[in-house]
Formats: sequence, C-alpha cells, structure tokens
Amino acid sequence: MGTPQFAAPILATLLDRTDPVVGVVCQPDRPRGRGLLKGPPPIKEMASARGLPVLQPERLRDVSFESALRALAPDLIVVAAYGKILPPAILALPPRGCLNVHASLLPRHRGAAPIQWAILAGDRVTGVTIMMMNEMMDAGDILLRKETPIAADDTGGTLTDRLARLGAAAIDEALDGLARGTLHAIPQQAAEVTFAPRIERAHCRLDWQRPAGELERRVRALAPDPSAFTLLGGRMLKVHRVAVEPALTTGRRPGEIVRTGPDGILVATGNAGLRLLEVQLEGKKRLDADRFLAGHRLAPGTCLGE
Repeated sequence: MGTPQFAAPILATLLDRTDPVVGVVCQPDRPRGRGLLKGPPPIKEMASARGLPVLQPERLRDVSFESALRALAPDLIVVAAYGKILPPAILALPPRGCLNVHASLLPRHRGAAPIQWAILAGDRVTGVTIMMMNEMMDAGDILLRKETPIAADDTGGTLTDRLARLGAAAIDEALDGLARGTLHAIPQQAAEVTFAPRIERAHCRLDWQRPAGELERRVRALAPDPSAFTLLGGRMLKVHRVAVEPALTTGRRPGEIVRTGPDGILVATGNAGLRLLEVQLEGKKRLDADRFLAGHRLAPGTCLGE
C-alpha cells in the first residue's frame, strides 16, 4: 500500500523478492501538473506495468474494497506513504500484520510530513523505521531503524529520494529478519514522541521576523514542492534556493530588500540577512536571481511579505 514516488523503490524491492506481491493499493488518480489532468500515482504505473491487481478505494471502510482485498489473501501488508489511516478491519486482515516504512527515526516525527519537519527542526540525523502498525498513528512497535545524516544542502526532495532507497533496504532486511525470527519488536518511548503534521499553506509562508537560519531551513524543507513563498507587490513569489548572510546585522526592517546584484537579492530577517538565489514570480518561470532581476527592477528598501 503506497502512493507517491517515495514508495517506488520499496515496491521494486518487494517485487525482486521470492515472496510474491499479490496486489497493490494506492490512492485514486488525481489531477496533476499545470494542466491538472488526472493521472495515475507512480505506484499504480509501476504495478500495472508488472500486471499486478491495483485497488484504488476512495474510502478504506467500503465493504467492496475490504472484500477485494480479502480476495487477494495477503499474508502481510507493507505500507509506505499510502496517505490514509488504515481502519481496524484492514489492520487485522493479514495474518502476519501490517508493516509501515516510516521516513523518520520513530518516535521522532510521527505524522504525514516527517521528512520536511526533520529539516525544519534542524535535525542532524534522520532515517527510516520499520514498525508493526496498530490503530494509533505511527505508534506501533519498532522492528528496525536505519539512519542517514542530513546534509547542509539537503532539501525535502533530495532527502526523500535518499530515504526511499534506505526504506527499500530496510524493508528487505526486516522481512528477512522476521522470516529467520531474529527481529524483536520494541515499544516506542512516549517521552521521545514529536509530531510532523501535514504541510499546510501557512507553513510555506516566510515570516521575515524569524532568524535567517530558520528561514533557510524552511526553504530547503519545502523544496522542490510545495515551495516556500513570500509576497512581492501582492503577488506570490516562490523562493526555491537561498543562502544565509550572517554579516548583515539587525537594524533593517524584516523583509526589506537591502541590495540586489549577481550574488542574489539580499533580504533582512530577524537577525541577519538571507540571499534569495532562485525565485519564481506567480505565473512565471523559475529563475536564478540575476535572470529574475534582469526583468524585474527591485529597489533597495522594497519590502517583501505583507
């Protein structure tokens, strides 16, 4: 059970094992891209190419879906970024339970957006956890964890790709361990729990009163999608790439453009400067700062944001 590209390496690993994959469950086709045309999730395309049955229920509690899943008679269900909470009837269906490939070192960052929140929080290390699923969100017992450092230039996109590959290796190792009886479930420590809620529009808006380092992490965490943004003359300006300018001290209004040039658009924050290196004005192409400035004159003193 999975939907986005994150789940693709995990499904590929399962398909390479001797245990047969009897079917795939993913979310329904949704509008995608600029034209908002309906398209299949990456996992559906992958499964269809291998001739696997694909189920795409709108609601997991539908009797027809449960019947179709039961007809596949899975011994075990592997879940990777499926995007919906599994009801008790589905959790109880496979005799060997449901395993989740979660993109954080649980119990840290339970929730829908663990990769983004790991960068937002300034974590130095993250990883993947293979856990036994229960009725609570990401609260099941831990079978296996694998770590990876978060690099200073990691974005939500680069970290997602790396964790997907790490998750594929982890589920392969976990299934082998379960078969040999060498893995033992360990309860999560309640005192160490943090949460990683779904990314909403409010999380993407840059608050220029915040420290420059925090804003830089926000830009990286939300790249390449949904992207951090600010306002320029009332129009959305997506900010794709930035660099901290510690030499700029306070004394400027947060959000004020201090200077522009080949090294970017320098903006004052709550404690230092932030150079905007790659931006995208609403309805326009994504551009390096120097190319953007060639078509948009930004005078020092202009304020970004509200």
